[in-house]
This record gives sequence, structure tokens and C-alpha cells, in this order.
Amino acid sequence: MTQFLALLLAMLLPLVGLIAVPVPAAADPASPQRYLCAGEPLLAEVHNGAVDAPGIPNSAGGTVPGAFIVLKWRGVSLQLPRTNNAGTPSYSDGRWWWQQLDAERPEFAQRRGDWEHYSCERAP
Repeated sequence: MTQFLALLLAMLLPLVGLIAVPVPAAADPASPQRYLCAGEPLLAEVHNGAVDAPGIPNSAGGTVPGAFIVLKWRGVSLQLPRTNNAGTPSYSDGRWWWQQLDAERPEFAQRRGDWEHYSCERAP
């Protein structure tokens, strides 16, 4: 029994070191941008994601495929992947769409049969 406990401790001891080792903080996403969309507050946070091939073409706006945006609006949190469309970065999951051709008035829409567009402007 004593040998069993010694063996068990010997096996678990390395795990204690892993738990106690501080982990560097992940890179902070860009500070959230605040907008009013359809008269209601919206937060937009762009994340570059875990992309390991920075040489991928179409890296406009400092983003590459693998990047995503998190939109918080009307009590819902949406994580939209970056599309592979050329030009200004756009994000879509097939239902929701976000693009900032104009940083003050981004395009925000939802497909419900037809596209439903929400008027957005940078919050004061």
C-alpha cells in the first residue's frame, strides 16, 4: 500500500508543477468599438484568431482568414468568422453580416428570407 501511494504521488507531482506555473496572458483583442444599431448599443471586438500563415493573400485591414468578430447586441453575442471576400474585411456566418467600409457607419444585416439591414453609427 505504501509503495502504491509513493507511485501515485510520483505520478501526480509533475502535474502540480503544471498547475502552479503561471501562464502568460493572451493578447488582448482590440478594444471594443461602440455603436448604435437600430437605436440600440452594439459592441464590436475584432480578433485575429489563431492563424499560423501570415502570408495568406487578402490580409486587408490587418486581418487574415481565421480572424473573427464578436458582436454584442440586444442581449445576443455573435461570433462571426471573417469572409474570404477581397477588399475591406467582412464577417458573416451566412445569416449575419458585418462590414466597415465606413468606420463611422458599418454595414450590419441579418438574412431572414430577405436581408434585414440595421442602421449603425459610432456611439458618442
